[in-house]
Amino acid sequence: MQFDPETLRLALLNLIILIISLSLHEWGHAYVADRLGDNTPRSQGRVTLNPIAHIELIGTIVIPLLASLGVFGGFGVIGWAKPVWTNPSNFANRVRDQAWVTIAGPAVNLGIALMATIAAGIAERVMPSATPFFLTVLKMNVLLVVFNLLPIPPLDGSKFLMYWFGMAEETYLRFAQWGWILLLVLINVPAFGVLLKILYSIMLLPFDRLYSLIT
Repeated sequence: MQFDPETLRLALLNLIILIISLSLHEWGHAYVADRLGDNTPRSQGRVTLNPIAHIELIGTIVIPLLASLGVFGGFGVIGWAKPVWTNPSNFANRVRDQAWVTIAGPAVNLGIALMATIAAGIAERVMPSATPFFLTVLKMNVLLVVFNLLPIPPLDGSKFLMYWFGMAEETYLRFAQWGWILLLVLINVPAFGVLLKILYSIMLLPFDRLYSLIT
């Protein structure tokens, strides 16, 4: 397999954007947990914007880079960062505060997507060559939001099975043990891919509208 300079450049650029986006996502979890009274993330050095604290070598760098280079062909793979651990007993309101911590990660990605949209709109007017970069940031973060809100353990969306639907924590943890396998299977099922594309398109609509208004 041969990699031309442009392919390598784009793969590295996408990797950098992903590392930063995943790191900010995990920082969001850690920051909100810390603000709500749980010092566990701070004791583990996770309340920081330094990507090094959040990078998981295989999941954050190796697999995404190889995927960007097309090493896996048409087989879908998953990238991830180090999860942020919390101690719910430190929260004043266990269910409510855990929900805030959970939603904080995707919320950060939404914030990044919003800023990238505005930046892309401005760039299109003053420096069009920079527009593709900001649009890539936008699309990657919207995709992270959609993916992370899926109700499949250990993704963020699955935790609301406990918070809102009363699933026992032990049941959730048993389910979560098989979550990554289930995800790998599902993302390679054509029908699930179509569903993801639909959800992604819906989530992207307001950002597309904002971009059009700016440009």
